[in-house]
Amino acid sequence: MTPHTESHATTELLVWFLEGAFQRDPRHSLLVNLASVSDEAWTALPPGGGRCIAEIVEHVAWAKWMYEDYAFGAATLRGDQPPLIPPGGQRFRPRNELMGWLIAGHERWIRSIQSLADDAELDRNRLTNWGEWLPTRVIIATLNAHDLYHAGEINHLRSLLAGTDRWEYE
Repeated sequence: MTPHTESHATTELLVWFLEGAFQRDPRHSLLVNLASVSDEAWTALPPGGGRCIAEIVEHVAWAKWMYEDYAFGAATLRGDQPPLIPPGGQRFRPRNELMGWLIAGHERWIRSIQSLADDAELDRNRLTNWGEWLPTRVIIATLNAHDLYHAGEINHLRSLLAGTDRWEYE
């Protein structure tokens, strides 16, 4: 994180929230929820399920790369072409490769936010991958919620697969 200055206080707080949702929060972050996923659960579907944890992680990583490219980059990535989709029609990459791609996308996203000149940049409209122009702060908040949403989804799939889908106090 950059040294604290008044002109970057909000940006620093947003980065703090992003890091919490991605890796710092010991109960709710995306990486914490992924750490306890067994190799078997990584690609398993619960009864009635339509996507596995690996596919969700593929989607989350894809979003980090795509949002960053459109909001801060050249807007040249395409969501239906490599490198954003796995080669050969696969639905997800091998686990180690996918985790590396996820982390690299997150780091790229954070660096772009930290490179903002000052907090006034948070009000600047930027392009989204679906073609809408939104304030930078809205795009950042959207991707923060995205990590937490899918962390919860992964947690729920993991508990369904393990047969532990109930409250701890029950």
